[in-house]
This record gives sequence, structure tokens and C-alpha cells, in this order.
Amino acid sequence: NFKGMIFNQSLGTMKVNSKESKNERVNQLHHQHTLSHHHHMRIRWQEFFTSDNITPAKNATLAERSVIVGHIGMMLLSCGTGAWRVRSAMNTIARCLDMTCSTDIGLVSIEYTCVDADGKSYTQALSLPSTGVNTTKLDRMENFVSQFKKDNGNWTIGQIHNRLEEISTMKSQYAPWQVGLAAGLACAGFIFLLGGGIFEVICAFLGAGCGNYIRRKMIDRHLTILANITVAVAVACAVYVGSFYLIRLFYPVSLHHLDGYIGAMLFVIPGFPFITSGLDISKLDMRSGLERMAYAIMIIVVATAVGWVMALILNLHPQNFEKLGLTPLVLTVLRLVASFCGVFGFSIMFNSRIPMATVAGISGAIANTLRLSLVDWSNVPPAVAAFIGAFVAGMLASIIRRKTGFPRIAITVPSIVIMVPGLYMYRAMFNLGLTSLNAGALWMVQALMIVICLPLGLIAARILMDKDWRHAG
Repeated sequence: NFKGMIFNQSLGTMKVNSKESKNERVNQLHHQHTLSHHHHMRIRWQEFFTSDNITPAKNATLAERSVIVGHIGMMLLSCGTGAWRVRSAMNTIARCLDMTCSTDIGLVSIEYTCVDADGKSYTQALSLPSTGVNTTKLDRMENFVSQFKKDNGNWTIGQIHNRLEEISTMKSQYAPWQVGLAAGLACAGFIFLLGGGIFEVICAFLGAGCGNYIRRKMIDRHLTILANITVAVAVACAVYVGSFYLIRLFYPVSLHHLDGYIGAMLFVIPGFPFITSGLDISKLDMRSGLERMAYAIMIIVVATAVGWVMALILNLHPQNFEKLGLTPLVLTVLRLVASFCGVFGFSIMFNSRIPMATVAGISGAIANTLRLSLVDWSNVPPAVAAFIGAFVAGMLASIIRRKTGFPRIAITVPSIVIMVPGLYMYRAMFNLGLTSLNAGALWMVQALMIVICLPLGLIAARILMDKDWRHAG
């Protein structure tokens, strides 16, 4: 009896100590938990989990499995891809974890519900502080989803956390000065394709390079989108004009070459939201499509308005470029080179790796040169030529994806951005600002026709080449 009393007392002491140690752990966790001070409060994903890192993901609780699905969806959305791709990835992860997922996706937010086999559900609403483009991270995320599906979801919670943490902490492939050079290269190619000569190309290179360098530095400091667009465009225009007059000190350059200042600001064209808005609307993802379209329109309006103001300050007047006088063969070869440079530069701006940017540049050079040749040497209207060029770019991207595994959108968007009628958009804003309504409306309608036809060409190619995408269910 005496031994039994000692055992009972020891057992009671052990229970008390176990309870005290558990309370200490809870208090310690509570002490470590701190709330985010950001306006868009950051989510600490690990705090959703009570299971340890060696627990198989399939054996985790409904809330934990659902959080994994939401985390992956948000990481994909932050890369700039459209709603269809985000939903597809979330569905793949949910199926591997024995759940059904229903999600509503916007430009920077996701609301989703996961339902398990017992009919229990878990719902979350998540939001990003801003949007951006990162094709290298997108490629890594698509590889993550593909590997998870291949392994049938038989990963531990720790493995998933480590992989997602590794991808989320990836730094940009390029320094601000490298992104600036890429913008300069892209806009130099862009201005030649618009009809500019050597002086316009040089000044556009310098203006766009400085403008995008400033923009990247402001983005790194998390300054608002309108501020960095305004400052970047103003700097680009000012550097273009300053470079022109510097050249004029040493060489008698005609003032007519000042018209190329438009090319220096074309690096702000919102290619990803513009293209993905059309793709999302075609798949009835109306919320995502309309939000992306509104975002793209906002950037275009702000950029063209700032360009108009800078034109008034610097006394600039957009006019048609002087004829270059090149033979069709030479012009075609130079267009291939300029198109490659433009698409390659935009790809680098989207944080693509060199191999991905090179492949995109080759694809874009073929598609865009075909488009320009149809406009110049046939009776094909510019809008129809834009449709054909986008269609060819979409077909090439599908073939490239099968060969290399690169994300299709990382190939198509840079190829299409070079076709966006930035010159028409700017001239529409410039003339409307001067209350020249007839001229402004004419440029606006021409730009709108091309803008509509570009995503339609991609949609047609996607329907033909992607059996999953062509179905509504």
C-alpha cells in the first residue's frame, strides 16, 4: 500500500509537470507570436500548423491541408499568372490531398473553400499587397506542382514548407542596373520597329534604361505603383531629350528626331495583366479578367498622361518618323534583330532566366516580323495582322513548352508586348489632351482594334494546342 501511495503521488506529480510544461510551451508560443505592422498584414503560414514537420501532408488536419492549397495559390498569383493557371494548380494540390477545392480569384486576392471526404469544409480569404511579374519563380512553382502530383502528394509537411520557403525567398535574377539595360534594349528595339532611326534608338536606349532603373529602385522600396510609373516615365522622357541635345552638340541632328521620345516610355506597358485579362475573360473568370484589365488601363492612362505633360513642358510634338529608305530584305533582317532585342529585353524585365528569355526572343522575332511584313507588303489591316502575329506566337509557345517545359505565358507575353500599340495609345492621349477630339478618337480606335485582336490570337492558338484549356468544365 505504501508503494502504491508513492506511485500514485509520482504519477500525479508527472501529470502536474506535464501540464505545466504544456502551459509553458503555449505561453512561449504566445510570447513569440507577433502581429504584422504592414497595411496588408503578412500571413505567417507556419502558425496554422499544429502537426509536426514529419507528419505526411495527407494525414494533416483539414485546416492544415487547406492552408497548403491557399499558400500555393497565393504564391502563383504573386508571379503574375492568370486565374486559370492558379485554379488549376490549387485543384491539383487539393486532389492529391483528398479534397475538393472551389476558388474565386482576383488580381491580388483569393477566396477559396476546401471540402474533405466527410463533408467538412474550410474557407479562407487571402490577399496580396501588390501585384508583379516573376517568370522564374512561376517556372519553379509549376515544377513544384508537377512534382507534387507525380509523387501523389506523399510529402511531409516539413518538405512542403521547405520547398515553398526556398521558392518564396528567391531573390530577383537581376540587379537594378541590369533591368535598366534590359529596358533600354527593349525600347531601342521597339522604337526601330515603329520607324525610328539610329538617333532615336540611342536616345530611347538611354531614356528607358534610366527610367526603368529608377522604377526598379522605387519598387524595391515598396513605393506605390502610381508614384513609380509617374517618376519613371518623367525621367525617361527627360533623359531622352537631354541625350538628344547632348548628341546635337557634336553632330547636326534634325529636331525631327525628338519625336522618338515616345519610345523611351514604352517599358511601362503592362503586358502580363493586359494579356491575362483577355485570357481570363475568355474562360469566364470575369472577376480576375476585369480587375486585370482595370489595372492595365490605369497604368496606360497614367503613363500616357505623364508623357503628355512632359511633352508640354519640353515642347515636344509627336509626328510620323522619317523614312529610313531601306530595302525590303535589309528592313526584314533588321526587324528580326530588333524584335529579338525587344522581346529579350522585356523577358529580362519579367525576371526570366537567360535561356527562357532567348527562346522567347526567337519566338517573338518570328511572330512580330511576320505581323509587320503583312502590314507593309499586303492588304492585311493592322488589326488582322496583329491577330495573325499573336496566333503564331501562341502556337510557337505551345511547341516550345512541350520541348522545354517553360511556362507558356512566359513565352507568349513578351512576344505580344512588342506588338502592343503604345504609340497609338500615346497619340490618342496627346490629341485628346489638346482637345483634338477627331485625331484622338482615330488613334484610340486604331489602338483598341489591335488591343482586342492580340489576346484573341492567343486564345485561338490556346484552343487548338491545349486540350485542357479548350474545355469549359
